[in-house]
Amino acid sequence: MNFSIPENERETLLSSLKLANLKFQQTYPGDKPDRQPVHTVYGGANLFKSDTCQKMGDVALRSLETYAPNFVALADVLQLPGFVELPSSEKKIEKLVKKLDGMSAKKRKAVPEWLAYSIYSKIKKKLQAEAVEDFRIDFEDGFGNRPDEEEDATAITAATELAKGMKNKTISPFIGIRIKPFTEDLKYRGVRTLDIFLTTLLEKTKGKLPANFIVMLPKVTIPEQVITLVRLFEIIEKKNELAPGTLKMETMVEATQIIMDEDGRNPLMRIIRASEGRCIAAHFGTYDYTASCGITARYQTMSHPVCDFAHHMTKVALGGTGIFLSDGATNVMPVPPNRGEKLSREKLKENMDSVHHAWRVGYSHTMHSLVNGFYQGWDLHPAQLPMRYAATYSFFLSSYEDAVHRLKTFVDRAAISTLTGDIFDDAATGQGLLNFFLKALNCGAITEQEALATGLTVDEIRSRSFYKILQGRRGMRK
Repeated sequence: MNFSIPENERETLLSSLKLANLKFQQTYPGDKPDRQPVHTVYGGANLFKSDTCQKMGDVALRSLETYAPNFVALADVLQLPGFVELPSSEKKIEKLVKKLDGMSAKKRKAVPEWLAYSIYSKIKKKLQAEAVEDFRIDFEDGFGNRPDEEEDATAITAATELAKGMKNKTISPFIGIRIKPFTEDLKYRGVRTLDIFLTTLLEKTKGKLPANFIVMLPKVTIPEQVITLVRLFEIIEKKNELAPGTLKMETMVEATQIIMDEDGRNPLMRIIRASEGRCIAAHFGTYDYTASCGITARYQTMSHPVCDFAHHMTKVALGGTGIFLSDGATNVMPVPPNRGEKLSREKLKENMDSVHHAWRVGYSHTMHSLVNGFYQGWDLHPAQLPMRYAATYSFFLSSYEDAVHRLKTFVDRAAISTLTGDIFDDAATGQGLLNFFLKALNCGAITEQEALATGLTVDEIRSRSFYKILQGRRGMRK
């Protein structure tokens, strides 16, 4: 066979290309295989106790059972698919629930009520088992500016409570603190709280940190603020005999200057690089960001177009880097306006209407985030948790059958691309489908048994690499 390109010249060019490709892959390694929590709950440091996360789960479950005592009620509030056909009388609802409870999972999927029933059932199980996935002990907006003596004392108390929670296994699987920003007027306070909190915690735990511990640095606008935190981490690690790189951080996107700097460039990648591998996430701050855009308080909402612009700019800047992205919070709280044991029918209805309105807002905002590729967000009140999971489970379950069919087709054909119906899929889509099932598994939207319907093993799904799965499957056929 004759060739036009000499072998030595070909090898020289491809060796040069290899260096460039490897450099690109180092910068853009793709999604991390690590679990990403579906939310972060922010709570004032002064209120944090060792069992706060458990108590939040109790409040969330009580709110669900009070204002949506069954799946039909929740479906009606959120207008889930098929809600119009669901029964309205209590007797018929009880009969339907009993019927669905007695069906196998396979048979249940064949009935119209399956989606609404499954969402509600999974919410209850989640709130009972792991209501809070990620918690941030907040020394910034959730705590406010207080005298130094008070913040010092709170840092000690909160660290002591966290150590107690670690011992009693009552904390969330992901947890951390948010310190004050490293702006010129607050940098000393931020560093002081960081030092007191971590020193106290490590003394109480004999040098151990909770699993998935993170430090949130808010209102970041320049790389130097992140560089300073990294240097402080190094000092704390050395002093407390922690392995280098143990302490991790996350940043916040809550000012226009972090979307576009003075030179008209997006500085996010420079800020991530400044962390020297310690930054694992970027969280959006809805209300600070909209305020920085000159949006008045009445219109500061997660669905404002300026937020969508910031989200897209963030995804463009950090896509493929492995940095987790989180949306912000809904500030409409599902809290009943009337309190007391003996309320009139009118007052009870006001409570119901108020909570349901807040639920609909929270559900809509979370669905908006999920549709736009943000799989994590903030929650500020335990009564928001039912809607966090309602939206998350609705998002994954409503797409489950289609995703199973498409991913199974990919695996069965073990090809670079395939046609499924009138939809053309390629390997990138296959990777996206794989990520879909991993996220659904991690948050409890589907079980491992349901994931197996794709034709993959759980280990293959958790490998996060569609390419490696195909290579392995092809190797098995040889």
